[in-house]
Amino acid sequence: MPRRHNVNPESSSTRRAVHGLTVKHPTAWRVTGSRTIHRLLVLLVVVGLGADAYVHWNLAPGFDTLSSTASPHISQGELFRLEAGLAVIAGLLVILTRHRFAAMLAFLIAAGGLGAVLLYGYVDVGAFGPLPDMYDPIWYPEKTISVIAEAVSAVAAICLLLLPHVASESGG
Repeated sequence: MPRRHNVNPESSSTRRAVHGLTVKHPTAWRVTGSRTIHRLLVLLVVVGLGADAYVHWNLAPGFDTLSSTASPHISQGELFRLEAGLAVIAGLLVILTRHRFAAMLAFLIAAGGLGAVLLYGYVDVGAFGPLPDMYDPIWYPEKTISVIAEAVSAVAAICLLLLPHVASESGG
């Protein structure tokens, strides 16, 4: 019966003897690769949410006059500022924590913004309760940037959710 070696798969420097040869443990590459992928996905989420926040914050003053007739009166500019604020909060949470909750929040905000811009870009929903009629079939550069940024953030955030959790060895 072959002798089993005590191997700690959590350690990237673990070595194992196989047929008299010492080889690096196979999980070492996966841990390093997962960390690199995690960092890349975090970067994509944060940059996408940052671009989304920037575009919405800058467009908000031009949409302050579009408000609902129902009470309370909510303008499209206020909704843009809300989207910008939520995107900043989600981006900060993704940077500062490694929690799946942050990735889920980032996904919901990015996908929600993407869904809203696509819906109101192609369908005239009309005013709905306190929400104004936000139908806007014209595609201008800021709107296109926002859609791309939200799509990239949503995809990267869902990938962060699906990425296996990698325990940090040195806090990194």
